[in-house]
Amino acid sequence: MEKQTSRSLTRQATTSAKYVWLCLLSTCVLATYYLLKLLPIYHTSLEIPDLPSSERGDAGDFLQLKHIFHHGTGPRDYRIHKRLDITPEYLGKHAGFFQKQAQNMAHETRPGPTDAEASDSSYTINTNDYDWPQVFAGKNPFDIRLPFKQQDGTITRLRDRNEPEFVESYLDYARSVNGNAQILDKINLAWIDDEVSIPNITDKDTIVTLATISSNAYVRFPQDDDEKKKSDWTDVGGWQPDENHRDVNFGWQDIGLRGHVFVSSDNKTVVIGIKGTSGAGLPGGGSDETAGNDKTNDNLLFSCCCARVGYMWTTVCDCYEKAYTCNQDCLERELRRKDRYYEAALDIYKNVTAIYPAESTEIWVTGHSLGGALASLLGRTYGLPAVAIEAPGEMLAMKRLHLPQPPGLPKHLEHIWHIGNTADPIFMGVCNGVSSSCSLAGYAMETACHTGYQCVYDVVTDYGWRVNLLNHRIHTVIDDIILVYNETAPCVYQAPCRDCFNWRFVTHDEYE
Repeated sequence: MEKQTSRSLTRQATTSAKYVWLCLLSTCVLATYYLLKLLPIYHTSLEIPDLPSSERGDAGDFLQLKHIFHHGTGPRDYRIHKRLDITPEYLGKHAGFFQKQAQNMAHETRPGPTDAEASDSSYTINTNDYDWPQVFAGKNPFDIRLPFKQQDGTITRLRDRNEPEFVESYLDYARSVNGNAQILDKINLAWIDDEVSIPNITDKDTIVTLATISSNAYVRFPQDDDEKKKSDWTDVGGWQPDENHRDVNFGWQDIGLRGHVFVSSDNKTVVIGIKGTSGAGLPGGGSDETAGNDKTNDNLLFSCCCARVGYMWTTVCDCYEKAYTCNQDCLERELRRKDRYYEAALDIYKNVTAIYPAESTEIWVTGHSLGGALASLLGRTYGLPAVAIEAPGEMLAMKRLHLPQPPGLPKHLEHIWHIGNTADPIFMGVCNGVSSSCSLAGYAMETACHTGYQCVYDVVTDYGWRVNLLNHRIHTVIDDIILVYNETAPCVYQAPCRDCFNWRFVTHDEYE
């Protein structure tokens, strides 16, 4: 009897011990889970190896910088258009500069905000001189090779889009009839369905590559005597330089739009990376050399009416009429001015296709912030796949430009993607109001509506990030968001959206 009692007690003790261990194990698992949810993310040296093409398979799976186009803008320099070819000779000539630059970017420190600063939605800092992602620290941005994947797709686009002046003529006519759909339908534009290759946006390497190309557009050039003389640059676009005009300048020394052109090893895929806004207190890219004109185009593209936020603001055009009333004709003329960024982007595309014919080359466009919005507008104009990184809402600008849209185009054939995160107030369209960082820096970022698909990393829900302008920076997006998530963000079509609903936009005929 005593033995049975002893065995029973032993079994009970063993069972109790098992329950205790199970409870402890469950508690540890739950504690670990919630701790990981609450802890901030730290980048842990994630690396995309720069492998030889033989180790990746097809040599066409890599993109490398081959050209840089600079298009002057503004009333004085908008006819200037130059090209810099990134040849082995050029890389060798400036090898010392590139080596030093790579070392500087590898050792650059980026102190984060304090807790008090992070909780302040108006907190902002000037960015570093490079804004180059840490995942590629120590690598030369001018000869880096970036992996990518593509997939088959169909794009509906204008048959005659690459005919000289065809697109410009259509845009001029569309503006003259105020975008009246009934009148434009009578033109009977010829649309075709082209079988093309499009970026694989479910592949993390490809998204990192396109974001890195966007970041590359901020990188500085060599500043030696030859570069100051611009002897490495070629004049394109029919502009004849005046050697006696000392005031003519471009690139980092003056205003303009840049396009960095990456080409696959087989020359079958070309990606144009369009530079975004520089400096001026907005995190995102580089120093301040082009910031003045960047701000003008930002305030024209993404405000309701020429940056008329209040009576103390200096507007960038004269379209404001009275309280919450704006001249639509005036706005459309301003966007199509030859010295604005949209027209410069059209010219860059045309000069790229002069080297890489659109009939035999897959051409994609990408960019960060302002550059991403321009990439989206350029993609819609010519029917190109476009991937925009953290771009402000560009739907309003698309409508004002009256960009061509195929009738009845299914949403799944619209190859424009917006990559963003929920902690970026510019992408989310909440960087406005008198106390916002954008307004304090003089930017009227009043739009929130995007065209195409939105691929959003929800870092606010997933990791507890606060909405802050620092999360707009391109290197933050690459290092601390895209590379940290196991999968790319799901892409969905934006719900019905309307910007500037409280404004009244009027038109006047020429005799009024």
